[in-house]
Amino acid sequence: MTEHHRLSGVFAPVLTPMRDDLSPDTERFVALCKSLLEDGCHGLVLFGTTSEANSLGLDERIALTEAVVDAGVSPEVLMVGTGLCALPETVRLTRHAVALGCAGTLMLPPFYYKGMSDEGLYRAFAEVFDRVADDRLRVYLYHFPKISAVPIGLDLIERLRASHGDVVAGIKDSSGDWANTSALLERFPGFGVFTGTETLMLASLRGGGPGCISATANINAAGLRELYDNWQTDDADVIDARVRAVRRAAETKPTIPGLKAVLARQLGDAGWLNLRPPLVGLDAAQQAELFAELEAAGYRLTRAAAE
Repeated sequence: MTEHHRLSGVFAPVLTPMRDDLSPDTERFVALCKSLLEDGCHGLVLFGTTSEANSLGLDERIALTEAVVDAGVSPEVLMVGTGLCALPETVRLTRHAVALGCAGTLMLPPFYYKGMSDEGLYRAFAEVFDRVADDRLRVYLYHFPKISAVPIGLDLIERLRASHGDVVAGIKDSSGDWANTSALLERFPGFGVFTGTETLMLASLRGGGPGCISATANINAAGLRELYDNWQTDDADVIDARVRAVRRAAETKPTIPGLKAVLARQLGDAGWLNLRPPLVGLDAAQQAELFAELEAAGYRLTRAAAE
């Protein structure tokens, strides 16, 4: 990773397969990582929300990250989720990702305590950065107020950038609020503002954004890549409409169980249906409804035999 390396493109927050005993399935995980890159993803986020990250232990995350790198996936296409409530655990995961040469870390704020001041959040992030104390560290803040209930505001970002410079490389904006995304793009030109949904990717790219980190890249990487590659062409709006339709269909059911159901169907592998509690899988009727919605949106549920 070069000093000024900046991530861009389509990133998938990789689903985490579970065995029947609910332990992570390393073989399936590595295979999906490689498949997503082959299907068009520029990079991968290991242990984002879609990955069931906060249902995984530290040792599990570390072992899976090492397995992906050991299998030949370049760490320069990896962004690793490292933000936890406990300071020492966030530091440990972040140090590990940096030591492996991963291009970035995706960092939630400590999310158990609500209503925290910008001062408290600043101290939490700064303490991690200072303890890791590595020039290679590149952090993408994770703004997902619907789930974390701990928003990351523009003034906080400005203060962190002022004190820690290039360490604060960007943000994943999962607010789903274009007003917030556009405010980030306008206030911080050149900052790595990834949208958390492809429905905002085209507008973001047109505003100078680097791309998106989308759950549905797990099943529609090729579609998202087509939009990214053609966003400056006359075909952009047509491709955007197709991508939006698939996203809307996927959103008719809970995201993680739904995406796992789609993979299980496509791969003929019921092992993909396993989820760690408290997540619960879709029943047969819900799966049928989801598949019908996706097919109506023009999505192909079957893969070519060569795949």
